[in-house]
Amino acid sequence: MVDAGKQDALLAQMRKGTLQYCVLALLADEERYGFDLVRSLAETDGMVTSEGTIYPLLSRLRRDGLVETTWRESSSGPPRRY
Repeated sequence: MVDAGKQDALLAQMRKGTLQYCVLALLADEERYGFDLVRSLAETDGMVTSEGTIYPLLSRLRRDGLVETTWRESSSGPPRRY
């Protein structure tokens, strides 16, 4: 039997390895901004994440040419990058 600490570490690594693909799958359906992705992932059991994880990932995906972004005005706050 695996102790709780090792199991938590394993789950964290699994999430980390699949997060990029989950984000790309969500973006394939529609354009989204970072916080919207955080909310959508939070609705999925086991995929709890934060803005501190998503925004660097989105920057990396953009830098690698896997996503394109545009800035848009928001009716509730500053412009958002989609």
